[in-house]
Amino acid sequence: MQSHNSEETLVHSDRIEQLTKYGLIYLASPYTKYKRGLYAAFLDAAKIAARLAKQEVRVYCPVVYSHVLAVQGGISPVDHKFWMNYDRPFMDACGALLVARMEGWDESQGIAEEREIFRAAGKPTFFVDPETLEIT
Repeated sequence: MQSHNSEETLVHSDRIEQLTKYGLIYLASPYTKYKRGLYAAFLDAAKIAARLAKQEVRVYCPVVYSHVLAVQGGISPVDHKFWMNYDRPFMDACGALLVARMEGWDESQGIAEEREIFRAAGKPTFFVDPETLEIT
């Protein structure tokens, strides 16, 4: 993933503005299916979340938050049932789902389940390109 300087301009500001209307956004990203490994999945998701935060998009990213908890707390980072249960209240609190199209996103069991939860709740799903931050 490329690094981005602090001078980064707003990307597709109309879509970014649209996202902010949903309040807190759930940023889903691949973890166990990320080919570069768990730590790289954490770092790359954190970079996306930070870049969105700079554009005033409020995101909760379970990979960013939970990776640190797992590593520091001795919790299995790949216990799917545990983490889906843990993240459910965050999904309920978020107004929309934003899926990071990182490598492996389309193979991720977690993202598939998160998409279904948001669909069933009538909440919108958007996608973000990890390099350009283009929102679709």
